[in-house]
Amino acid sequence: MPLGQAPVAGAKEFTFTGEDFERIRRLIQAHAGIQLHPGKMEMVYSRLARRLRANNLSRFSDYLRLLEGPRGAEWEAFTNALTTNLTAFFREAHHFVELEKRVRGVSPGREVSLWCSASSTGEEAYSMAISAIEACGTMTPRVRIVASDVDTAVLEKARAGVYTLDRVERLSPERLRRFFLREPGANEVRVRPELSALVRFQRVNLLDARYPVSGPFDAIFCRNVMIYFDKPTQYLILKRFAPLLRPDGLLFAGHSENFYHAADLFRLRSKTVYELANPAAGAA
Repeated sequence: MPLGQAPVAGAKEFTFTGEDFERIRRLIQAHAGIQLHPGKMEMVYSRLARRLRANNLSRFSDYLRLLEGPRGAEWEAFTNALTTNLTAFFREAHHFVELEKRVRGVSPGREVSLWCSASSTGEEAYSMAISAIEACGTMTPRVRIVASDVDTAVLEKARAGVYTLDRVERLSPERLRRFFLREPGANEVRVRPELSALVRFQRVNLLDARYPVSGPFDAIFCRNVMIYFDKPTQYLILKRFAPLLRPDGLLFAGHSENFYHAADLFRLRSKTVYELANPAAGAA
C-alpha cells in the first residue's frame, strides 16, 4: 500500500488516510485561508469525526466527496469544525488602554466605529464595548462595534452573551456588577442589554474579495488570526483593511504577530498596535 494511503495508526472509528488529510489541508486553505500544520492530523480527525457521524459516513474519502460536490451547508460545518477559537475578556490588556485613548480622542458628537474582525465567542467584542463605555463615562456612548467571524457556531454563542463564571473570573467585581447580570445561584452570567446594544455580530470570511462591512473605522482588531495565514494571504487582508480605516485609525494585532512584510501599508505605532503607513490611503 502506498505511503499516502496508509491509515492513521491505532484503532479508528473512521478510515482516515494521509491522502485524506492532505486534501483537507488544501480545502481549508482555499476556503478559509487556514494553514494546517502537517502535525495536526490527529486534531483534524477528532474535529471532523462528528461530521462523518452526522452524515452517516464511514470513510473520510466519502466526506471529502460530499465537500467537493455542490457547495452547501456542510462547508459551513467543515469550516466551523477546523476553526480554532481561543479568546478571553481583556486578553492583552494594553490594547484596551490604547483603545480607550482612541475613543476619548474622537471629536465630541461623532460616532466611534470599531471592527472586531475575529470575534470568536464574543469576549473580545464585549471587552471593546466595556472600554468604550468606560472611556465615554456613559452606558450609551455613540459607539458602534461590528464583530465578525468565519465560524457561525461561535457567533451564535457571542450573540447570546452568556458566559460561565470561569470565563469572567478575571474581571473586577466592579465590572461584573456593572456589565453583567446573574441570577441567584446561577453558574453563568449574561451581558447587560446596554452592552449588547453596542455590538452587531455577523459572519465575515477574511478571504472574501469584498467585506460586507462599512467603514470608516477608528480601529480594527485582528488579533491572533493572522498566524493561521501565510504571508501573501496576510498582505492581501491588510491591503483590504487599509481603505476601511480612518487616516488616524489603528490596527491591533496579536502578541505573536507582526506586519513588517506589509510596511508599505502599516507601520508600528506601539506594542502590536499599527497605524497606516500612508494616512492618505485611509477612508475619508
